[in-house]
Amino acid sequence: MKQEKITKFIKSEDAEKKWYIVDAKDQVLGRLAAKVASIIRGKHKPVFTPNMDTGDFVIVINADKIKVTGKREQLKTYFRHSLYPGGAKITSFSDLLAKKPEYVIEHAVKGMLPKNRLGRKLAKKLKVYAGEEHPHKAQKPEVISL
Repeated sequence: MKQEKITKFIKSEDAEKKWYIVDAKDQVLGRLAAKVASIIRGKHKPVFTPNMDTGDFVIVINADKIKVTGKREQLKTYFRHSLYPGGAKITSFSDLLAKKPEYVIEHAVKGMLPKNRLGRKLAKKLKVYAGEEHPHKAQKPEVISL
């Protein structure tokens, strides 16, 4: 009798979802975002499937203390457009970090996720907070250092 090789696929609901907490204090933005995106995607698990949500939730604290290398503090900009003529809005990294430090990390991580329905669903698994406090103590998040 011939033995068949069967690949096991799990459902997204059956994947075990954990909560992790990451401290962004003195971390480099891109390196932190790459590791967080990998955890949210579920690439660290043996049951990883590219077309399913098998990843975990990530809480990032101290977003206001994130670092960038070189001259990026002065040179990095964020562009958006209102779709009206002359509606371009350009914001510098240092201004954005002062006003909305959560957006800097959210923007970096979202850029590393898939650009489709799955990516939009995965982006909701990222929770970013400027300070030490977060409202997710009930989920008992594990602290991981990246």
